[in-house]
Amino acid sequence: MIVRRPVAPGRSARRKWSPAAESSTAAHIDKGARPPIDESNTYFSSVSIVIHYGWVELQQLRYAVAVAETRNFTRAAERCRVVQSALSHQIAALERELGARLFERTSRRVRLTPAGEAFLAAARECLEAADRARAEVAAAVGEIRGRLAVGTIPTVTAVDLPAALRDYRRRYPRVHITLAAAGSDELVERVRQGGVDVAFLGLPPRAEPKGVQSRRLGGGELVAVVAPDYHRVENEVDLRSLADEPFIDFRVGAAGRAQSDEAFAAAGVRREVPFEVSSAELMVDLVRQGLGVGMLPAAYAPRFPDLRVIRLRDAPTRVEYLIWDNRPSPAATAFLELIRTDSADSA
Repeated sequence: MIVRRPVAPGRSARRKWSPAAESSTAAHIDKGARPPIDESNTYFSSVSIVIHYGWVELQQLRYAVAVAETRNFTRAAERCRVVQSALSHQIAALERELGARLFERTSRRVRLTPAGEAFLAAARECLEAADRARAEVAAAVGEIRGRLAVGTIPTVTAVDLPAALRDYRRRYPRVHITLAAAGSDELVERVRQGGVDVAFLGLPPRAEPKGVQSRRLGGGELVAVVAPDYHRVENEVDLRSLADEPFIDFRVGAAGRAQSDEAFAAAGVRREVPFEVSSAELMVDLVRQGLGVGMLPAAYAPRFPDLRVIRLRDAPTRVEYLIWDNRPSPAATAFLELIRTDSADSA
């Protein structure tokens, strides 16, 4: 939040940038430390940034974040839907206000200076706080708006996510929805950091999400999937009988891999995984080529009718969770309520 104190009499509301000023300000940008100034001077404090003699506008923060993320003034202007000259002018004004150069510009690239790196994190916090404040005010008068960033594992089955997003958009048309697919561990971290509002996970039975709020959605077994002409013809086996087969699975340490590794370890079986993948789609593509055995949730495998399913007597299991931040936005709260209602209706 930006705090303003009255400008001291006789003082200018702005000051020009200079290398000496940049050196002095950059040294004090980190951790909210104040530069050595006369107590009569006016300053602004924006999270960990001390600003002298003026205003920093939210639009300037948005422009700076866009340049930092795209590393290009033209693409940043396109994202912000302004002409490049206007964006460049505002960035220059912001740098004069801060007394520090935020970006190093060459004909080939744009990159953050050390002062820019320090400024970026605080700018994002300010923008997030402003968006949250706007959404809270709208919610107080009965309107849900803002953003909803949803994360999910690709193999979620406890919820019909496409239908849930459709229903949510119809109910709350002023909320901007985004969706990102990733592994469970990465999604937990994104929710902790505020980049994702809510996420759907799949974890081994003994694992639980940490550092976030969570709701258990359900659980289920995994099945083995093989190509139609794979040499194994059984419809049901135990894990030990598959010990000599090559497997296609996620990377070691991923939650999607851990549930299978734990089940094989419990069965006293060591297996070979020559093919490690980052997505269920790639796993399925490799299985189709007869390169090995894949492991998929039993409720997810029917999406690939061309694969043959082998049920497992001592099957690995997983638990699906819905997670969210400790202080969900009004848009996230509305989504959580929709999922809760849908789950209750289908129970």
